[in-house]
Amino acid sequence: MSPVCTLGLDLGTSSAKAVVLEVGGALLAQASAGYPVTSARAGYAESDPADWWAAVTACARQAVAAAGTRPVAIGLSGQMHGLVMTSADGAALRPAMLWADSRATGPLRDYHKLGAKALARLANPLAPGMTGPMLAWVAEHEPATYRAARWALQPKDWIRARLTGEYHAEPSDASATLLYDVPGDRWDLEVVSALGLDEALLAPLLPSAGAPAGQLTAAAAAELGLPAGLPVAAGAGDTAAAALGSGICRGDDIQLTVGTGAQVLRPVTAPDGRAQAGVNLYRSATPDGWYQMGASLSGGLSLNWVREIMHASWDELYASVEGPAQPHDPIFVPHLSGERTPYSDPALRGSWTTLSLANDRTSVLRSALEGTAFAIRDALDALDAGQRPPRLRLAGGGTLAAGWRQLLADVLGVPLYAVDVPAASGRGAALLGALAAGLLSLDDITGPLAPSAELAAEPDPAAAAFHAGRYATFRRTVSALQENQKSAERTGDLPPGHGRTA
Repeated sequence: MSPVCTLGLDLGTSSAKAVVLEVGGALLAQASAGYPVTSARAGYAESDPADWWAAVTACARQAVAAAGTRPVAIGLSGQMHGLVMTSADGAALRPAMLWADSRATGPLRDYHKLGAKALARLANPLAPGMTGPMLAWVAEHEPATYRAARWALQPKDWIRARLTGEYHAEPSDASATLLYDVPGDRWDLEVVSALGLDEALLAPLLPSAGAPAGQLTAAAAAELGLPAGLPVAAGAGDTAAAALGSGICRGDDIQLTVGTGAQVLRPVTAPDGRAQAGVNLYRSATPDGWYQMGASLSGGLSLNWVREIMHASWDELYASVEGPAQPHDPIFVPHLSGERTPYSDPALRGSWTTLSLANDRTSVLRSALEGTAFAIRDALDALDAGQRPPRLRLAGGGTLAAGWRQLLADVLGVPLYAVDVPAASGRGAALLGALAAGLLSLDDITGPLAPSAELAAEPDPAAAAFHAGRYATFRRTVSALQENQKSAERTGDLPPGHGRTA
């Protein structure tokens, strides 16, 4: 007898993943398919939604074939903050704007004029790479597209519309748009109106990520090779889905996930009204939870850039940290498209400094990993007010290499416990499918089905002290880059796309 299973579809920034999960929690199969992120100008980050759909259908077919059994429900996870402008029939009117896009600095001026009460309801740092500012940018710079649009969707919500023919939003993604009343748990129509945006573009909200959101249409079923009529869950933003999939549910847990970006998050039972510099507050994938998050744009996105310009494989990049770091290694600042926590600075840019003839290919690659770890430390310090938690849970496909894990432990100064989940967001998506189909309860997911976490790396005191000194240099370098940026703005000596909003 074939096991009862669900399909989790995870729409990442540069690849889609499909996970077939047995209802008892066992991973039966997974597959992935990639697509490009394009940047026509500095600060731009876009993808063609048609590429997303092609990748989703390809990896879903592959994973289901490998599992040898058909799923009975579908759940979703997706990259957060993005914007897909569509016509009434769901066709994308322009390339999707992604979270790494930093062009929408102008609309942030209007956000700053909203007033303290409205900003408190948004409960998040203002960043250009979020749906609200990007929608306002389209309204100003591409008015014909804006007028033609029927829906302004988050990426995974567009995929769900392709699956079901229905248009919805849900709290975990909507709360990350800067168009959402986070404590009130609803679209903030007062903010939408104040920004001059059309509230009709916002899809109606489903109650939670695990809520039923429709059924698989015959047309979508044919492309996926699945039966029509399968229940489809609302789904969640990828960070919320990864938290659910990796079993983080207690407020004393902090989890680090490294993918295209990097996030450190902590579950909270309710908003407490206190803002922390650069720290986000979003709804979780559960019906009544929230989480705080420190987010760095500088994860795999920056590392992949380094790898490509150095013509290095991922194996070579990770192997660079197998030998000891050297005092003459350069300092790498990975902020190639701005940074969120703690700077909330879309104009911040990266650098390599202290380069010398003593540096070789290995030391340059090693510095890229170290600089990315420093950016993660910035986010952790902001989330935890500079205090060190007793341990850090580790999840995400970007933290599997042993040497990279050790470097992270040394830089962050905490033991790392790896969660035994190879595809946390996809697993979370599959679990949401099971919730929507009534196959599991939330108590099942956060209780007996929660994966274990095993010690992966402990800080080496000597290495931790060495990196602490270099981290101080890193922070001084970031400050110098910010001062240089401000000076360039004052003199007008700036390339297009590198400005900062007031």
